[in-house]
Amino acid sequence: MTGPMLRNSAEALRQSAEQHLWLHFTRMSAAQGDGLPIIVSGEGCYLTDIEGRRYLDGLAGLFAVQIGYSHGEEIGEAALAQMRELPFYTNWSYAHPRAIELAQEISELAPVNLNRVFFVSGGSEAVEAAWKLARQWHWQRGERRWKAVSRNVAYHGTTMGALSINGIGTLRTPFEPLVPEVGHVRNTNRYHRPEGETEADFTAFLLDDLRHTLEALDPATVAMVIMEPVQNAGGVFQPPAGYFQGVREICDEHGILLCADEVINAWGRLGAWFGSEKYDIRPDIVTTAKGLSSAYAPIGAVIATHRVAEPFLHGDNMFAHGITFGGHPTMSRSPPRPRDHAARAHRRARRRDRSGLQGGARSASPRLAGRPRPPADRGAAGQRPRAVPAPGRAAGGLRGNHPQSLRAPRRGGRPAGDRGHQPVSAWATTRWRCSASRWTGLRRRSPTCSPVGRRPSTWSWSPAASTCWSSSPRATAAICWSSPTGCAPSRA
Repeated sequence: MTGPMLRNSAEALRQSAEQHLWLHFTRMSAAQGDGLPIIVSGEGCYLTDIEGRRYLDGLAGLFAVQIGYSHGEEIGEAALAQMRELPFYTNWSYAHPRAIELAQEISELAPVNLNRVFFVSGGSEAVEAAWKLARQWHWQRGERRWKAVSRNVAYHGTTMGALSINGIGTLRTPFEPLVPEVGHVRNTNRYHRPEGETEADFTAFLLDDLRHTLEALDPATVAMVIMEPVQNAGGVFQPPAGYFQGVREICDEHGILLCADEVINAWGRLGAWFGSEKYDIRPDIVTTAKGLSSAYAPIGAVIATHRVAEPFLHGDNMFAHGITFGGHPTMSRSPPRPRDHAARAHRRARRRDRSGLQGGARSASPRLAGRPRPPADRGAAGQRPRAVPAPGRAAGGLRGNHPQSLRAPRRGGRPAGDRGHQPVSAWATTRWRCSASRWTGLRRRSPTCSPVGRRPSTWSWSPAASTCWSSSPRATAAICWSSPTGCAPSRA
């Protein structure tokens, strides 16, 4: 094997990676030889490696690929058009249409009063910029505040300021001393809490801990409290009732800016455009990245209220911070517009409603989540299963932590006579029982089938989608196979 074939072979690529590529957060010794997976393609919520193995990407890349992997051509065409028009220019004292347009759309989708957008290249840069903004905002107002408070085990990035804010000690230790005087408070993990403790008791406990930490730091020197609406690191910790309302009240009491780190939480992952909206956080600053472009482009942003931006809008004042590629024209045009995908989901939902089907997004509102779908089987050796993305469904996205979406593909039995057909899953409400099938299932309408209504434990055939679906949680463990005559669940 020579030339391009050799260069593209798995062996040659792994050898080149071993010699030249430095992987992120990876023990390089474990990535030597055959230990390095090389991903070569993606479709829907699935990835394929160089050996042809297929993976269900339950992590959505790095909690980032909200819309899945199937929109590269569309987004690539938009990027190409922008490259031809204006491949690059800066936002330093100049502006360009793409940054202006994206900033306006973000402002319109962000929680109330968050209407000023500062672009960066990613999540760590967004957190870094937010801390600098909070510091300078207080300085512009004649106060000397520099400290920050975050939560234990919380991840906020890897640049020096963001790393200092991190609540994960093992990540901080090799780089100490870090930016000084960052306080860390208890997170909202209720595991091992006292038996009989109510949610209100837990909320009061957490808010008392925040107050004590601020007192220890001297609240007059604290510039910012930064928290994720749902803390990802450590176990996806949701806030108890009243928690963020209490945090907001404490910040207001001491004149501290509240920053919601939504690098992971925003853009539909929690069922709303922003977690700040879902939990009524009312932050002064929001950081975002990842799902902003569904990871199709490296872009992030700091979103601030007018109150935070106002001191920088007059006279010689300016936010003394900038990023070369912040708001890059191609990156600003490349992100899949959230409203575009919401509108498409809305149109799909309307078509299903008109045809008597149900499921998926109900409207072009922030609630984009589709229902969890059964995982598809791998199929026979050498056979690739066909991914059928659900309406409004993101790869590991809106409901990416649902147990069904994280379950690895299973091999199951196959109905007799169905060899060679693809496993599929979709949505339907009209159900047909097949007396001719030895499996409890349903097939396409035929003389041997009869309607059985909307019983939740039955399998269904969707003529519009030519696919099968079961609404039973137990049934999702089985696989639904299509054939020219209909479908039936296999027995795993």
